[in-house]
Amino acid sequence: MSDNQLLYLQGAEVQNVVYHNKENGYAIARVKVKDEPGQTTIVGILGELSAGATLDLNGKWVTHAKFGRQFEVATFEQSRPATENGVIKFLQSSIKGVGEKTAAVIVEEFGVEVLDILDDDPEQLLKIRGISKKKLKEIIESWGRQREIKNLLVFLQTHNVATTFAGKIFHLYGAQAESKLRENPYDLAYEIRGVGFKTADQMAMKLGFAPDCAQRLEAALAYTLLTGCERSGHLFISKPKLLEDVARMLDTSDFDKLELALYGLEEKKRIRIEDLSAQGISEAVYLIYFFHFENETTQRLYQLVSHPTPISRKKIDKTLPRVEEKLGFVLSDEQREAVFEACSNKVFIITGGPGTGKTTITKAIMLTLKELGLQIKQAAPTGRAAKRMTEATGHPAKTVHRLLQYQPDGGFHYCEDQKLKADVLVVDEASMVDAQLFVAILRALPHTCRLILVGDVNQLPSVGPGNVLGDLINSHKIPCAVLTHIFRQAQESFIVVNAHRVNSGQFPRQHPCQAPEADFFWIPQEDSIKVQKLILDSVCERIPQRYNLDPLRDIQVLTPMHKGDVGTQALNVALQARLNPPGPGVREVKRKFATFREGDRVIQLKNNYDKEVFNGDLGWIVEVDTEDHELFVEFDGNHVHFESSDLDELGLAYAVSVHKSQGSEYKAVVMPVVTQHFLLLQRNLIYTGLTRARELAVLIGSERAFKIGLNNATAGKRNTHLAYRLQAIFDENRLK
Repeated sequence: MSDNQLLYLQGAEVQNVVYHNKENGYAIARVKVKDEPGQTTIVGILGELSAGATLDLNGKWVTHAKFGRQFEVATFEQSRPATENGVIKFLQSSIKGVGEKTAAVIVEEFGVEVLDILDDDPEQLLKIRGISKKKLKEIIESWGRQREIKNLLVFLQTHNVATTFAGKIFHLYGAQAESKLRENPYDLAYEIRGVGFKTADQMAMKLGFAPDCAQRLEAALAYTLLTGCERSGHLFISKPKLLEDVARMLDTSDFDKLELALYGLEEKKRIRIEDLSAQGISEAVYLIYFFHFENETTQRLYQLVSHPTPISRKKIDKTLPRVEEKLGFVLSDEQREAVFEACSNKVFIITGGPGTGKTTITKAIMLTLKELGLQIKQAAPTGRAAKRMTEATGHPAKTVHRLLQYQPDGGFHYCEDQKLKADVLVVDEASMVDAQLFVAILRALPHTCRLILVGDVNQLPSVGPGNVLGDLINSHKIPCAVLTHIFRQAQESFIVVNAHRVNSGQFPRQHPCQAPEADFFWIPQEDSIKVQKLILDSVCERIPQRYNLDPLRDIQVLTPMHKGDVGTQALNVALQARLNPPGPGVREVKRKFATFREGDRVIQLKNNYDKEVFNGDLGWIVEVDTEDHELFVEFDGNHVHFESSDLDELGLAYAVSVHKSQGSEYKAVVMPVVTQHFLLLQRNLIYTGLTRARELAVLIGSERAFKIGLNNATAGKRNTHLAYRLQAIFDENRLK
C-alpha cells in the first residue's frame, strides 16, 4: 500500500504509549492490529491514550526520516478493550491508583464488564481487597477524567474541528469543556495561547454559530485590535479605523452591530474606550492591558520622580576630580552638567546619535555614582547590548529579563512585592524597551532608586507596542540630556557623518577614499537581482579581501524585509551556499524553513529562559546530530543544546532584519535599499541599520528608494498617549 493513501485500521489494541504531549494531546504509540504481524507505530492527536485501549483509526502511512514507517492518524474512535488482557493493561495504565496486580484481581472478579461497572456501579469495586473508599474515590475521579477527555475528542472530531488544542481546552475547562465550546468557542482565542480568531472562528462556524452573532463580532474586534497594535506598535487604534478594518475582514457593512459588539467588549472589561481629544482622537480603543500599562507607567514614574532622594551639587563636584582622573581626561562644561543632572534627578534620560559621547557620559555618571557610594545595577534589552554595556563601563550588565529574574508564569521575581536592591538602575538601548517591559522595570524599583535611561531616540522604536523613550522625551517632564555635538574623532568617520545626514533627511556623502581607507560606500543599482549579486560578492569576496574581515564573524547583512530578492529568506539561502556549502563530511539537518549545517551562523528568534538565550542573540552551529536532528550552538562561548522540537526557535543569520539588529554592533554592515521594500522604508530604519556598523558600512540599491526612505520620517508613528498623561499628572500636582 503506498504512502499518503487514506486507510482505515480497525480494532488496533494499544500495547504501549511511547510519547504524550499534555499541552496538545499529540501521542506516539505502538498498537497491535488484528491479522497484522508485529506492532504498528501510530502518531497523531490522540489525547491521553492508554495501553489496552482499542482504536478504530482513519489516516495514512508516512515515512519518518529516523523512525521509518508510521501510521499518521487523522481521526479515530475508541472502543472498550475486548479481551481480559486488554482490560488489565487499560486499567493499570489509565486509572490512578490501580497497578498490574490490582487490575488483574479486578478483572478476575468482574471480567471485561468491569468498565461498565465503573460507569454504572463503581462501589462494587469495594469488594476487592485493598480498595478502600479513599482509593475508590481516586479511581472514580481518574476514570471520569479519561472519559471526559475522550468525549471532548469525539465532540471535536464530530464537528470536523482540529483536535490539536484538545489537551489545552480540557486543562482550561475540565469537565465543562464541551458545554463551554457550545456556548462560545471564541473564548478560546482570549484564553488559550496559540488559538487565534481564525481557529476559533472555524470551530464556531462548524458548530453552527451565525456569521453576525455577537460572540463572533466581539472576537473579531479584539483580534483586529491586538494584531493591529502588535504589527504597528500602537497602544490604541481609533474607533472608526478599527470598525472599518473589522468590517473589511468579515465582509460586512453592518456598522451598527459592530459598534454594539464593541460596547459589549467594553462591558466585559476587555477593552477601554478613551476620549483623547488632546491628540484629536475622540474615541481611542485600547486593549484593557495596554491601557493599564500606559496608565500605570504614568503613576509610577510620577511617584518615583516625586520621592526625594537628594544629592547636593557640592557633593557631586567634590567627586569629579577623582572621576576625571579615572577617565583620563577633563570633562567639558556640558558633560559636567549632564553628570550633575543625572546624579541629582530621580529619573534622567541621555540621548544622542553616534559620536556624540553617550558612552563617555554614561561611564562618567557611573564612576561618579560609585564615588558617592551608591549601589548600581546595569541592564539592556538584549544580551549583546548588555555585553557591550559591560565592556564600555567596566561594570557588569545583564539583560532586563535576567536582572528582574523572569519567571515561567510570565512575571518577574523582582516586582511590586519584591523590590530590586539598588540605588541606581541604568538601562542602555532604552529605545528598545516596550510599554510592557517598562512597567515591569518600574514595578521592581524602590521609590528611593534612581533610573537613568540611555538610548538613541532616532532609532527604530521597540518591537513590542509603545514608544516609551520617545514619549518620555516628548512629555518635557523628565530631565534629559540631548547630545548633539559630534566629537572630533567621530567627525572623521563617514559612518557617523552620514548617520547624522540621514537623520536630518539628507542623502549620504560618498567617502573620498577607496578601500581599505574608506569606511562608507553607497553603490547605486536599480535592479534587485543585481543588488543581490553585489551583496554576495561584497560579503564573500570584496570586503574580506580588502579589509581583512572574516565574512562569517565580522560582516552582517541587514535588510528591511524577509521576502523578495534581497529579503532575509533569499539572502540567507544564497549566502549559506557561498559561505558554508554542503559537502562530504559536513553534517546538516533539514527543516521545512531552513537547512542547518555545521559552521552556520544562526540567530535566536525568541527568548528561551531555560537555555538562557534571547531574541536576537547570534551564534554558530558547532555540532549537528543527524540521527536525532539536534544541534549544539555556541553563543558567546556558551554551548547550547537544541533538540529537534527547539529548532523553530533558530533561523539562519547571514542576513537578518534591521529590527533584529537593534542593540547590536558589527564590524561591517551591508544593507540593501530597494523599491521592493518601499512599504517599510523609513528614515529611522535606514538610520538604525547604518548605525549598527562600527568600521565599515556598504549600502547598495536604488537612489529613488533611498530618497523614499529619507522623506518618510512620520510613517510608523505610534498611537500612544503617555506623553500627554505625564504632562497632565505633573501639571496637575504642580498646581496643588
